Amino acid sequence: MAQRAVLNTDIRKGTINRNIYGHFSEHLGRCIYEGIWVGEDSPIPNTKGIRNDVVKALKEIQVPVLRWPGGCFADEYHWKDGIGEREGRKRMINTHWGGTVENNHFGTHEFMELCAMLECEPYINGNVGSGTVQEMSEWVEYLTFNGVSPMAELRMKNGREEAWAVKYFGVGNENWGCGGNMRPEFYADLYRQFQTYVRNYGDNKIHRIACGPNSDDYHWMEVLMREAAKFMDSITLHYYTVPGATWEHKGAATGFETSEYFTTLEKALHMEELVSRHSVIMDKYDPEKRVGLIVDEWGTWYDVEPGTNPGFLYQQNSIRDALVAGLTLNIFHKHSDRVRMANIAQTINVLQAVILTEGEKMLLTPTYHVFNMYKVHQDAELLDLTLDSGSYSYDGKEIPEVSASASVTAEGVIHVSLCNLNHASAAVLPLELRGLAGKAVQISGTTLAGATIDAHNSFSEPEAVAPQPFTAFKLEGDTLTVELPAMSVTVLEITPNA
Repeated sequence: MAQRAVLNTDIRKGTINRNIYGHFSEHLGRCIYEGIWVGEDSPIPNTKGIRNDVVKALKEIQVPVLRWPGGCFADEYHWKDGIGEREGRKRMINTHWGGTVENNHFGTHEFMELCAMLECEPYINGNVGSGTVQEMSEWVEYLTFNGVSPMAELRMKNGREEAWAVKYFGVGNENWGCGGNMRPEFYADLYRQFQTYVRNYGDNKIHRIACGPNSDDYHWMEVLMREAAKFMDSITLHYYTVPGATWEHKGAATGFETSEYFTTLEKALHMEELVSRHSVIMDKYDPEKRVGLIVDEWGTWYDVEPGTNPGFLYQQNSIRDALVAGLTLNIFHKHSDRVRMANIAQTINVLQAVILTEGEKMLLTPTYHVFNMYKVHQDAELLDLTLDSGSYSYDGKEIPEVSASASVTAEGVIHVSLCNLNHASAAVLPLELRGLAGKAVQISGTTLAGATIDAHNSFSEPEAVAPQPFTAFKLEGDTLTVELPAMSVTVLEITPNA
């Protein structure tokens, strides 16, 4: 079947929430320490201990929201250990990730400073697994209360006079697993209790986020929505793309076979089914779609790079990861009526990172470039796009060859995102543009492609995979025919003339 697409430029289907482009920074491996925080005495250029090069790169992709301090780390983190004079802060063993010693130099004040530098919203994950209601309640008070109270006074003593604005607060993380191995019925009751004390102070209105299911645990979603939907503003979903058959053998980040490349993309496409089926359950208890679905952990997860600490989850990032990012974001766009936020795991040096660092050196990964190309969709209006994709076949299995989505900005500029998953050949896609009422248009494009299935950037070749101008398109009448390179992510910009 020949593939084709129809874009109805005059049919808008809701706003693509900019928070879908969120990120996740956990106290794990070299994400926080070395990746973000180097300390004020470091020879690496920094502002208040935070790397200048990393801040500049993250501001470029317009990070809208940043999740912290975990992950599994969140449910063993006690926030009072990370405030006050740094040299006097408690040291702790990071039992989840590598058994390293945490000096707690990066805590609440430092995280809020980072968010201010990035001009992004903080998303703080509270401790349910090993914490108390009082501890969580006092953290919210410390952060957001401007009145007279012990926590407000403690914040002022630590150098912050005015309360911060904190919109997003997660009540626990993965409480079905590392956050306490709870049953959904038990967690639902705990959630109801804990969230009661996550209070709104003054004008600060907190968006309360419940711990949702792992992958296809539809029972967890059912119980949480049934028992606690009216007490939450959003609920989370976690799903990682793991090409290997087991967690012990997840597959390599580079040097993999074509079969593994194909399987990775096949498993990434499973996000469509997960979001759809969880949304059906949510619709049952929340037909008005008041409660948002937040996919606050997603991305690829491979075996760590040889010779690195297995608890640090450091992996390379290739054109394969760029394709996973592009097609996943396209799926989130499609479900923007329910998906209100997503947070790729993780920002720096961990899993599907957008940045890798090595001492004073920093490089941008192919996934970073996808986020930079796709940022045009933030807060744009989703457009009606019908895609009849051809098939991409390998070893007797088939997946769609092309993934696509489109949006229009407030200024009327249209962006179309196209991923050609095929490793071996270009994909020719006729795209019919409807609803432009005969207006002439200006078209430009950017593409990201790899010469090999594991093409990646290294510190010796940091620009091996980088965006290039895209000109392989032809407009005849209302049909724009594009030729997408093999293994590529492309964004077209279509500007109707006034």
